[in-house]
Amino acid sequence: MANTNRPLSPHLQVYRPQITSILSITHRITGVALTGGAVLFSYWIMAATYGPEAFARAQAVFGSWFGQLVLWGMVFSLFFHLGNGIRHLGWDIGWGYELDKLRTSGWLTVVFAVAMTVLTLVVAYAAAGG
Repeated sequence: MANTNRPLSPHLQVYRPQITSILSITHRITGVALTGGAVLFSYWIMAATYGPEAFARAQAVFGSWFGQLVLWGMVFSLFFHLGNGIRHLGWDIGWGYELDKLRTSGWLTVVFAVAMTVLTLVVAYAAAGG
């Protein structure tokens, strides 16, 4: 018979979010987003093989404001997932478990992802002749 008087785990609303928990959740979300991005990339490639009309439709979808927003979200997801993956590799070799290093590497991951996304946006805009 189960003991019904045992303490229950506190609800998530009791805990104050920490950088490590936020980055962990974001890492999982960006992993799922990258999977969706791989499907979208496959659609784009397949549209090119089906002929000019299908490719023009795909280009129109990805060229719309919503398509551009999705693509830039994919770029951010890629850089965030990469940065956080490198952070995890450091943990695998035993580096970075101290609280100050956890916070520093967490914020560096965020800064890296944002900076590389902006840099990619600037380079893409310049390459497009803008």
